[in-house]
Amino acid sequence: QETLFPYIKNNVKEYLRAHWEEEECQRDVGLLRKQAQEDSSLDGAVPIPLESGSGEEELERVIQAVVDNVHWQMSLDRKTTALKQLQGHMWRAAYATGHVKGEIFEDVVPAIRKWREAGMKVYIYSSGSIEAQKLLFGYSTEGDILELFDGHFDTKIGPKVESESYRRIAASIGCATNNILFLTDVPREANAAEEADTHVAVVIRPGNAGLTDDEKSYYSLISSFTELLLPSSA
Repeated sequence: QETLFPYIKNNVKEYLRAHWEEEECQRDVGLLRKQAQEDSSLDGAVPIPLESGSGEEELERVIQAVVDNVHWQMSLDRKTTALKQLQGHMWRAAYATGHVKGEIFEDVVPAIRKWREAGMKVYIYSSGSIEAQKLLFGYSTEGDILELFDGHFDTKIGPKVESESYRRIAASIGCATNNILFLTDVPREANAAEEADTHVAVVIRPGNAGLTDDEKSYYSLISSFTELLLPSSA
C-alpha cells in the first residue's frame, strides 16, 4: 500500500507514454477499455475512447483517459483483471530496474523452509495477479525466493471473500480443504475460508488494519510465522 500502489498512481502516465506502441501495452489498454465499457453505468466511471486520429494531441487525450480510469479504479480499490494486468506489467518494469523491492518479514523465509523440509507445500493466494506475486518474491529484500512456493493463485480462481474460491484451490492442488491452513489479515477472507472448511489464522503485522474485539477473540492470531506449530505432512 505504501510503495507499490503509489508507484502506479505516480508513474502510469509516464509508463503509457514510454510503452504505448508496444503490443503488450496495447493489449492492456484494450482490456481496460473493455472494462470501462462494462463499468459505464457506474457512478463516476471513466470511459476510454478509441484513438480517432493521429497526432500528439489525440494520443495525449487517450492516454489521459486511461490514466483517469486507472486512478478511478484504484480509488475504489477495485480488483479487476484489466487493472491488475497493467499494474503487474508496470511493477515488472519497476522491479527489473531496482526501483522497488518486495519487503519480506525476517521470520518468513526460515519458517517456510522448515515447513517444506517437513513435507508441507506452500502456496500464495492474492488479489494481486500471479505475475505481480512472482515479481514481489523474485525481487525481494531476501533475494529471489520463488523456489519456496509450490504454486500461485489470484482472483482468476475467484474472489478471496467467496468460499467457493477456497474449494477450487483445494481441488486444483488435490487436497481436502480441511488439510489447508490459510493465513490472512482480512476477516472477510478468513470467514470465506472457514465456510469452505479451511483452517485459518489471522496475521497481525505492522500496517495491517485493526481487528474488532470480537474478531480478536474469535480467530487464532499470530504476529510471526514462528508461532505456527504445524503437524508434519504424512
